[in-house]
Amino acid sequence: MKAAQLFAPSKFRFIDAEEPKLIDGESKIKILSTSVCGSDIHSQFRGDFKEEEYPRPPGMPCHEIVGKIIESKNSSLKEGQRVIVIPGRNNYGGLTEYIKQVPELIIPIPDWGSAEEWVMCQHTGTVLFSAKKWGNPAGKTIAILGQGGIGLSFTMIAEKQGAENIIGIDLLDYRLKKALELGATHTINPSNENLYENINEITKGAGVDIVVDATGDPSAFETSIKLIKRYGLIISFSLTGSESKRSSFVHTDFMRKAAKIIPTQMSRTSEPTKEIREIVKLKERGWIDPGKLKSHNFDFIDVQKAYDTYADYKNNVIKLAINISND
Repeated sequence: MKAAQLFAPSKFRFIDAEEPKLIDGESKIKILSTSVCGSDIHSQFRGDFKEEEYPRPPGMPCHEIVGKIIESKNSSLKEGQRVIVIPGRNNYGGLTEYIKQVPELIIPIPDWGSAEEWVMCQHTGTVLFSAKKWGNPAGKTIAILGQGGIGLSFTMIAEKQGAENIIGIDLLDYRLKKALELGATHTINPSNENLYENINEITKGAGVDIVVDATGDPSAFETSIKLIKRYGLIISFSLTGSESKRSSFVHTDFMRKAAKIIPTQMSRTSEPTKEIREIVKLKERGWIDPGKLKSHNFDFIDVQKAYDTYADYKNNVIKLAINISND
């Protein structure tokens, strides 16, 4: 089967890979659509790998996948079902024609709607897991650092849950425009506005109840501490992709704020698909539509262009879908 493979930093090639063979309990999925996540960029596409660690496994680093079951050795999943698939650590990534998986990491989706829109539910489901940590945000002020796909998902959920002030913060104006479309009440671009003066004005000097760091930038942790009110809540959803990157902050500010800090990473939990399943149900009911995040489509043959576009913020990209198969 055809698979994309990182053979050097930020460089893909196509190879012939062996098709996955099933054992009892597994299902084989023909991949229809995938999407690029910021963690793909930080951890692998532009990761800090040694020369001898290349090439990377086939299909990596993509982990946001929608496909159709073409063979199943599990009675709970049937041929022809469309599903979201979470690849395992010893499996191919999503930039392949086929993948196999156990039912615990497969989420059925409806027959209606496009695969490239349903694939966005994987992304937003991980955000729902983190957003649950803020409890009931009704009437509160939430500042969200970063308005890429993750930050915008936080924005959508906060709006649906009744937060009073939702402040989208980003260095790119086109992302801030999208934030307003998806529920932000205020936006700030720190590259041309004074972040702290604007926050002070919006909150009338009270400070922010909840700060979400969705930047992937270690320096944002210090910003979070500066923005949070005393005894507030900081939620970190910010994977930098490198152990060499460090956060620094003024220790007296950290102590004085006495904020609760929660780092969140759903994939490391015992139920890594729970909130993705919930987002699928919420999309079915019309409560939320993660498909609104999609700004670009690419064909599989253009995987290099797709990753370059996402990594370099080209053409006002928010989230993109890569169509692996038109089946």
